[in-house]
Amino acid sequence: MAGIKRFLSNKNTVTILCVILGIIVLYLGYQKRIEDQISPITVPYATQTISPGTLITEEMVGTMEVPPAMLQGKPYTDSSAIIGKYTQSNSVIPEGSLFYENSVVEEAQVIDNSIIGNYPEGYELYSLDVDMNSTYGNSILPGNYIDIYLKAINKSSGNSQDNDKIMVGKLLQNVKVLAVYDSSGNNVFENIDQLSTPSQLIFALPHDYWVLLSKASYLGSYNTEIVPVPTDAGSKEEVEEVSIANETLRNWIDDVTEWTEDIG
Repeated sequence: MAGIKRFLSNKNTVTILCVILGIIVLYLGYQKRIEDQISPITVPYATQTISPGTLITEEMVGTMEVPPAMLQGKPYTDSSAIIGKYTQSNSVIPEGSLFYENSVVEEAQVIDNSIIGNYPEGYELYSLDVDMNSTYGNSILPGNYIDIYLKAINKSSGNSQDNDKIMVGKLLQNVKVLAVYDSSGNNVFENIDQLSTPSQLIFALPHDYWVLLSKASYLGSYNTEIVPVPTDAGSKEEVEEVSIANETLRNWIDDVTEWTEDIG
């Protein structure tokens, strides 16, 4: 014990031991950092090219092992954090690519750049339910102009339905289509190679016309049907503004409905 005490009391010996211990600690720490960088981790990747604004489903996501040193940016490392979210509206995720935080968003955060800022100030967006037939075999494209026709039953004042008449007429004209979506909220024409079935036409209307069309859409007891009809307005040098095409139809809608505006 006395020999050990004398050995440890020697400053040179203690210094050498501290240096050796420090080298060992540095070596072990360095080895740990290297192992952390080269030991493969499992990360999700895209099994197919995913278009902007697309819902990410389970079949679109695969997993592979990569060394952490190869990862750049902020990629996701957990598939469950991706599935059920959407690709950003300005981001395409190529097949084989990893998923990065700035390219995957919640549904509420999806912004379609083809719509934002692409309609006049004071206009309001309107979504019209459509299908393959009402879009003429998916031939209504963003940028096209349509007229809005209304079909409805004008009921007689008595109890008999014998005097009920079917009304059909053009309600609005010169309406520009901003986007066409399928039932999943994807842009139908984003990927020409994989066209989907149209479900919604998106366009913008002045507030009064938006209210008018909204009221018409709620008249279920009158069997109302809103019909988009393509026009050649886009081929003209100057396209007229959206306008009422039939005052009789507008007056009829106003007569059989009410609209309450918020006052604030």
